[in-house]
Amino acid sequence: MDVVKAVETYVLKLIETPSTMKVLLLDSHTTPIVSLAATQSTLLSHQVYLTDRIDNKKRDRMPHMKCVCFLQNTEDSLAALEAELSEPNYGEYYLCQLVNLYTLAEELEQPSLRNNVDFSNILSKNAIERLAEADEYEVVKEVQEYFADYTPLLPCLFSLNHTPTSSKPLYGSSPNTWDIKALEQTVQGLTAVLLSLKKKPIIRYEKMSGMAKKLANEVQHQIRSEPFLFDFRPTQVAPLLLILDRRNDPVTPLLSQWTYQAMVHELLEIQNGRVDMKMVPDIRPELAEILLTTNTDPFFQAHYLATFGDLGTSLKDYVQSYQSRSMAHSPSSINSISDMKKFIEEYPEFKKLGGNVSKHVALVGELSRLVGRDKLLEIGEIEQGLATSAGADFRLSSIKTPLLQVAGYKTRQAHVSCSAAPAYTILLRMILLPLPTQEKFTILTTIFRYLEMIRSAAALFPSSVYEPPPESASNAPSLNLNLGGVNVSLGGTGGTGVFRTSGDGVGMQTDGIRDGVLSLFDKVKQGVDRIGMQ
Repeated sequence: MDVVKAVETYVLKLIETPSTMKVLLLDSHTTPIVSLAATQSTLLSHQVYLTDRIDNKKRDRMPHMKCVCFLQNTEDSLAALEAELSEPNYGEYYLCQLVNLYTLAEELEQPSLRNNVDFSNILSKNAIERLAEADEYEVVKEVQEYFADYTPLLPCLFSLNHTPTSSKPLYGSSPNTWDIKALEQTVQGLTAVLLSLKKKPIIRYEKMSGMAKKLANEVQHQIRSEPFLFDFRPTQVAPLLLILDRRNDPVTPLLSQWTYQAMVHELLEIQNGRVDMKMVPDIRPELAEILLTTNTDPFFQAHYLATFGDLGTSLKDYVQSYQSRSMAHSPSSINSISDMKKFIEEYPEFKKLGGNVSKHVALVGELSRLVGRDKLLEIGEIEQGLATSAGADFRLSSIKTPLLQVAGYKTRQAHVSCSAAPAYTILLRMILLPLPTQEKFTILTTIFRYLEMIRSAAALFPSSVYEPPPESASNAPSLNLNLGGVNVSLGGTGGTGVFRTSGDGVGMQTDGIRDGVLSLFDKVKQGVDRIGMQ
């Protein structure tokens, strides 16, 4: 199952016709899909001599050229395509739409499916009529649909490119429900992956998560609604689609990453296979933005899962290999016509190798600088000790008092109950960390960064978060932290959230629970500042 190959197959298929010089028009959604699945040389080999965005109003008119449009079936793309067809810049148009199997419809009448969302499996009749009316010059020669509505990052990794914002939220009326548009996009992306890989899976989901259950039901309903699309040859072992909820493991995202790709993404961020290096000190202009994908970079393909220590050794060997080839291409080594011919033939590959070496040297150098600046090795050692319960300094009984005192609370006012679940125990240890003399400033700084992340996210919480916890029959492991008037609950019978209790006289009697939580964060910050000045 290779999602890069699956999308690449679609891209090659859509640019095969017409078999002449052509222009490829994309939108904001399909641009990263094509850029990650096909190289510029691949497009040129299929006579694609110009790639542009359909929303670019400054394109030149070239009526002698054919045009292939690869667009997502959205209102913005349809409007841009209508404007293009009303005043065509090219002689013929071949439209390739991402299949929108998932136009939201009315709830079904059947009681068993009443909570499901029904979707259509074709371009809407209204969209086809709009395109037909706009095509006054009859330049549209063909309309095709493809299941490639996701971004392939690695052969075994893809992204739906849905980053929640205030205008495009992930949650609905509560943190346990989907926003209707986010659910549509997620179902659309998952079914596109299944169809492109030609898989009809067994679906399993996390029982504790209402959102995972909802997503699983919608994907299963879509598969049953389209038996002809999912009519694939059965395999000896049926594929499995496993849907998990990231929120049920709050610890793993807090740990520092130490493999090449993960470090680059965490410290610099990889966005659709590209890394922005503009903020790196003394970076050369040609390295301000670099491409980092496994299908175009052999060194990255071989070492993207390598640990930071092994990466340094591999990069050293890579540089030495380049240096040896540089000696072979020096002027003193060219002594005959055959040597000149060999040099000309190998020079493009040699130049490409030099650019790749420079890219990885700059990238690993910046990672080393950030590791040293932020003391990530020391922090990583502490994190691993907490995660593996190793070392005498991480005894749970000795870590409650210091941070609570920094925050301004007495030990007797804090009631902490923790089940045997390892993840919640580790999270508690991360929050209530001991303060050894040499490490307390670094540790608390790290904790405060995490609290600042929570604090910024709290501004987007819906009001329902601050209501009493819903009743639940779940017997799942839980962490319940009761600090007087504030109850922080993870899992268990009370649900997950920050709630108000009836505690008195704890110093958090403010106008609302939000002010109380933010007050706690402010006191932690003051404690960190006091330690830093010692």
